[in-house]
Amino acid sequence: MQTLRVNGYDMAYLEVGQGPPLVCVHGTLGDFRTWSAVMGPLAKDYRVISVSLRHFFPEHWDGLGDDYLMSQHVADVIAFIEQISERPVNLMGHSRGGHISFRVAQQRPELLRKLVLAEPGGDLDATLDPSAVPAAPSAVGARIMASAEKVKAGDIEGALQGFFDGIDGDGAWARLPAAAKQQLRDNAFTLIGQIHEGRKPFSKADAQSIKTPTLFVGGAETKGLLPAITRALAPEVPGAKTAMIAG
Repeated sequence: MQTLRVNGYDMAYLEVGQGPPLVCVHGTLGDFRTWSAVMGPLAKDYRVISVSLRHFFPEHWDGLGDDYLMSQHVADVIAFIEQISERPVNLMGHSRGGHISFRVAQQRPELLRKLVLAEPGGDLDATLDPSAVPAAPSAVGARIMASAEKVKAGDIEGALQGFFDGIDGDGAWARLPAAAKQQLRDNAFTLIGQIHEGRKPFSKADAQSIKTPTLFVGGAETKGLLPAITRALAPEVPGAKTAMIAG
């Protein structure tokens, strides 16, 4: 593990391989370990740099403070990339990390060579989803709020079970292997910060503003909100491609 000083915070990361830099950004309850299963294969062609966002493992955050913000995480990733040699970089984000990567591409396209969004997370505004209700929490947002309350009450297992079973169906938490469960426990308190992180919904204008060559990646059997976001965004991002992974 290494660290870079980013906006007054020591941002931890793992780096393997040689070649063009590929920066990987994890999602909700993740950290730099999220990408462990694919870092080896990717490292055959890329210098893979997997980051842990502010307040995620290896930090053991207590949920206190006012700097767990979407804007802060976007600014941190931008500042991190600015310190990497051989720019522009390839940037890949999963779920919440996909949202962060999308905003980086909006704000600083000159830093990026290619953008990969693996089931990016967030909400859609009325320009992409006519049924969207302004300021109303999404189903995932409501799930995060309920789980965060359990974390505050000290019920970490109940919080994580409720979160995963609510998104992936009954029994999803129980099916996870022990190592994956521990990673999620290590980051449980970040659910508290996510309630007030100030994430803005995606708009059609946002999507159309992306100039970086973009690939959307999804699971063919993924349920819930994430596939809807990919279906809404992908046609609006100029020249974007989509790859669906079977099984």
